[in-house]
Formats: sequence, C-alpha cells, structure tokens
Amino acid sequence: MSVDAVNFAHAAAGVPLAIWVYLLLARGGFWRVSRALGPRSCAAVSQAARRVIAVVPARNEAEGIGMAVSSLLRQTLEPPIQVIVVDDGSTDGTAEAARRAAEDCAATQRLTILTAAPPAPGWTGKLWAMSQGVAAAAPGDPDFLLFTDADIEYAPGEVAALAAKAEAERLDLVSLMVRLSTVTFAERCLIPAFVFFFLKLYPPAWIASPRSAVAGAAGGCMLVRPAALARAGGLAAIRGRIIDDCALARVVKSSGGRIWLGLARQTRSLRVYGSYAEIGAMISRTAFNQLRHSYLLLAGTLLGLFATYLAPPLLVLTRAPTPIALGAAAWLLMSACYLPMVRFYRLSAAYALLLPAVALFYAAATAHSAVQYAAGRGGKWKGRAQDARSAGEPGT
Repeated sequence: MSVDAVNFAHAAAGVPLAIWVYLLLARGGFWRVSRALGPRSCAAVSQAARRVIAVVPARNEAEGIGMAVSSLLRQTLEPPIQVIVVDDGSTDGTAEAARRAAEDCAATQRLTILTAAPPAPGWTGKLWAMSQGVAAAAPGDPDFLLFTDADIEYAPGEVAALAAKAEAERLDLVSLMVRLSTVTFAERCLIPAFVFFFLKLYPPAWIASPRSAVAGAAGGCMLVRPAALARAGGLAAIRGRIIDDCALARVVKSSGGRIWLGLARQTRSLRVYGSYAEIGAMISRTAFNQLRHSYLLLAGTLLGLFATYLAPPLLVLTRAPTPIALGAAAWLLMSACYLPMVRFYRLSAAYALLLPAVALFYAAATAHSAVQYAAGRGGKWKGRAQDARSAGEPGT
C-alpha cells in the first residue's frame, strides 16, 4: 500500500474519534445526565394558587390508565388538579377504568371523561383528541394545561414541582422525559439508548437557550401555558404531525416562548415492551417521519450511524496498530458518554460497551420505518396508519 493510501486510511480511521470528541465537548453536554434532571417534587406550586387541568388522550389504555389517573388526582396542588380523559374510540373499557380510579380516590368531581369524535381531516388521532380536551378545559380558565399520556404514573408532588419551575423561571412549556421501563432484558439493552439518542438530537441546554433554534419535548408530560399555546397557533398548528411533542415545542419556541426539557427522577411510564420486536416497532413508527420522508437523509443517517457507532469496534478488529488505537479511543469515548445514562437507569456499566450493537438495531429499525412508509403502513399506532403515503404530514 502506498504512503498516500496509508495516510488516507489513517485519516478515515480518525473520523469516528473526531465525531466523539465533538459530541463530548461541543454538543451541549447532552450526555451529562445530572444537569438534565427535573426539579424535585414539592408540596405546593407557589404562594399564589395555580389552576392546572390535565388532558389525557387515551385509546385502549385500560391496563394502565387507572394508575395514571390516580397519580394525577393525588397530586399536591391548590386548587386541586382537574383531569380530562378523552376516550379516543377505546374498545377495552378505558373510560370505565379511569372512572373507577377516580372513585377510589374519592375525586369523581375532578374527573371529566369525554368521548372523542372521529379525527377531522388532516388531524392525527392523538392531537384531535387533545384538541377536544383543550376545548373542554377552556371554561376552567387554567393557568397551565398538562398534556400527558394515559400510561404515565406521576410521583407525588411532580406536577407542583413543574408548575413551580415554570413560574420561577417564566417558562411557557416545561416537559419531562419520564423514566421508561427497563423490566425486560430487551428494554435494558435498548431503552437507555433511546433516551440517549433523543438527548443527542435535542440537547436540553440548547432547548432551554433562547439563542438556539433547537426545540424538543417529551409527549408523555408537557406542562404549557394556554396563552403560549394560543400564541403559537394552538394544536391546529401541528394537527398533522406524528412527532407531536417536538412539533409543539418548536411552535411555542418560535413564537417567542421559553421552553425546558428534563429527565424525571421518579415519574415513570407504565408501558412495558416485552420483546425486541415491540421496541423496534416503536422506533419504526416515527423514524422515517423524523427524516422528513427523505431517502437521501435516510442514507446519510445510516452512514452517520456507521461512522459514529459501528466503525470503532470494526477498527479494533483490524491488524493495523494505528486504526486499532483510534477505534479503541473512539469506543472508549462513546462508552464514557453513554455511561451516565446507563447509571441513571441503574444498570451495570457493561451495558455502556454494547452501544455499537444497539445502534445497529436502531439503524435497522430506521430502515424498516422507510419500508413501512413506502408500503402505506407508516406511523401505525393502535390500529391507525397515520404516516402513510396517502396521508403524509403537511409540508412533506
């Protein structure tokens, strides 16, 4: 091999290391989990009372909605939180489960159950249900709306802590990435990486900075001021979006609102993914939509995943000392960046070394997302294909 070829090979081998140096030092410190933790639970919002109304869109969530509703109705707020469950065509007794939970809490007067109308043209089912909840909440003149999923169990005082943070820092949208389940082996391998990749795309420090255009939120828990929502055009402004949480964050921030995203200390998701296939389907549902249905962006993303995550261990397997050293250094930095998230989920540090294999799984799920879209099955959730070619998002 010529000298020029050797030099080129060594330069190419250094690319993964350069990527990880950048991610470590210049990506908003996204990997520093301790800096992204949400506020600790508190017993009261502030000295001034703040009215919070929770809007819970629910479609076939009977298994977990009772715990979710109970955790909301038991929040320490003054005046007490009101909860609106919007039953979006459930066939499993979701509404009855929510009603029983309110009865067990002796708080039936604080729960409203709406039966959602079929989605209007151009709306996704979830956002249409949420919009009906917003309309029902309006007469209560809330200071904050809490958009939350039907499978989230809130820690006591969590909503009060979020409202207090919003008040103290004059934030228009505060959101929590709740603790996801790591009960199964598949979840322990893949779920911490899901949060890690999300924070890499949307570094919390950049989200919070008015100087940055980056905007992101986690749809399971979003506390928003109604005035900020109205200023952003309401939910109608994002009515066709599949990735509705980040879309909401963008319109709120672009309309002059201040936003913040953190990691929940205790509030958790009740949804359990029992297999790799279930997690793959969850990733596949939105991945190609995130890429704006662009096959060019898909190719670039897969190439980027290879260079960032797969090349380092492959370089270690070569026989050339310099590529081995560069690959090992990149793998070490990769593991070091990922380790805080692994620890956050109380897992063995050994899981940090598995990130290349996990990235390969995510790359396959992303490619599968494009295949599903091409076949007219994109964004499939609860029996609805919401990102099919014939009903793609506005502007795509």
